[in-house]
Amino acid sequence: MKIIAHIHTDFTSKFGIPRQSGLIDELEATIVFEPEYRNPDALRGIEEYSHLWLLWQFSECADKEWSPTVRPPRLGGNKRMGVFATRSPFRPNPIGLSSVKLLGVEKTENHGCILRVAGADLLDGTPIYDIKPYLPYVDSHPEASNGFALNEKEGRLDVDFPEELLKIIPPEKQAALTAVLAQDPRPAYQNEPERIYGIEFAGFDVRFKVDGEKLFVTEIKQL
Repeated sequence: MKIIAHIHTDFTSKFGIPRQSGLIDELEATIVFEPEYRNPDALRGIEEYSHLWLLWQFSECADKEWSPTVRPPRLGGNKRMGVFATRSPFRPNPIGLSSVKLLGVEKTENHGCILRVAGADLLDGTPIYDIKPYLPYVDSHPEASNGFALNEKEGRLDVDFPEELLKIIPPEKQAALTAVLAQDPRPAYQNEPERIYGIEFAGFDVRFKVDGEKLFVTEIKQL
């Protein structure tokens, strides 16, 4: 399989990345094709679709051993489930699948035509294997069951973001960062009110703690 592109997001480390694609519409990213695949004809007609499927590589886990059972974080990290009943990265083939919203095609001087997308759950620099259109009449199944996965999209935490810290973040990134924090980046089995957590987002180290249903941003440093 050939890598056709790489995606560029605001996440330079795994902690804090949304657990699924489409959870946070405010998150924007760009897909830059490899020189071999920058023929604009390859994108002819793509703007007629509102959403796309991305087939990508779990590049951070590509050299790791797979396991027949894994511990899903959303089950507290203590219960094992079959790897094929989860979206764990520790698979026989390190392949991920994400649905993203297509914001547009942009022609650039150095990289040819790039794709601007929203809602991606990928680490910055993740290799892309393929891109396919999302077809709602066959890809959407409203009656489908969730199994043991949670049926939640909206943020669950109330984010207390002091104004003097929020203004450090570029205005166009503030809504996305707040939405990421509201989703509660912590592992489900951690619930220590005084523990300070940190995520890397858009070139900043964002520190926070959580007490009950409220998240408090405590510090922001530029990386």
